[in-house]
Amino acid sequence: MPSGVAVRPELEVADIARRFFAALCDGYRLSHQQHTVLRDIMLCRTASLGGHLDECPCCGHQRPSYNSCLNRHCPKCQWPASQRWLEQRQKRLLPTHHFHVVFTVPAELRELISGNRELLYGVLFQSATSALLQLAGDEKRLGAQPGITAVLHSWTRDLLQHHHS
Repeated sequence: MPSGVAVRPELEVADIARRFFAALCDGYRLSHQQHTVLRDIMLCRTASLGGHLDECPCCGHQRPSYNSCLNRHCPKCQWPASQRWLEQRQKRLLPTHHFHVVFTVPAELRELISGNRELLYGVLFQSATSALLQLAGDEKRLGAQPGITAVLHSWTRDLLQHHHS
């Protein structure tokens, strides 16, 4: 197969969403955003969103091409952008060791965060940064001043609220 030609995997996120969407809605209360994302993923590149007919100028073979949903959470729509982003980040990596550290907010505080996001996200980042600087700066441990990139994650893989950085 020529390079650059996308091969459709045997199973896609959209296939799973179509198969289990009704059961998911029966068992869980989805937010409007979660419902919209799943709906868009299920409809992405299907006749439901319209499209056009591609035709080979040599042999006349025709094939339908369906429109994308353009939802930022859709793996089909965002795959090329995510690959470009990864390539750009990899170019910026320094030839040094790095560590992935996660600071998770206790479940008991999740409701509190929902009503005070700006304040409590600030406290989360300030606390995480302070802890890392103190730990890394300790001469008995690392004795260094780290560079820190902090990212807020507020959902689990199954789209449940879960605040961590």
